[in-house]
Amino acid sequence: MNIAYTLAPHRGDTDLFLYGQAHRLIAAGYRVRGTVQCNTDRSDGGPCDMDVRVLPDGPTFRISQSLGQGSRGCRLDPAALESAVGLVEASMATGYDILIVNKFGKHEAEGGGFRSLIGVAACQDMPVLVGVNALNEAAFHDFTGGLAAKLPLAYAAVDDWLARNRLMENA
Repeated sequence: MNIAYTLAPHRGDTDLFLYGQAHRLIAAGYRVRGTVQCNTDRSDGGPCDMDVRVLPDGPTFRISQSLGQGSRGCRLDPAALESAVGLVEASMATGYDILIVNKFGKHEAEGGGFRSLIGVAACQDMPVLVGVNALNEAAFHDFTGGLAAKLPLAYAAVDDWLARNRLMENA
């Protein structure tokens, strides 16, 4: 199974890492599909807005809903996320070298979101790099049968993993 994941100790670190990794691979000429997350701080002091950019060149979807000050419910906009999933699925049909998924989150843990595309790529023996948070790590391990490789937030670690998966011939 060619699935690897990263799990950062601090909020936003995985997003920044996967964004940088995706753009490194795109600049090197690899056909990267998937999404990276870009968060935007809000001027009202509320939780950040969450956006995902469909790789390699957009569009960007706002996947968070503004629920108002003091709200505690899930801010994910499932319809926006599924729109991004649809575009990634269509782009995968044109060919790709790696799938990057910004997060295996609650939606994926419950069977939605990018879960099916991760499965498709795994069945095609394509490398998949996924961001996971601690809340959904157990569900991710259940989904992958515990076979996904955990990688540190280091470009060299990803390069080594990709080399073992034959993507980077000169890593």
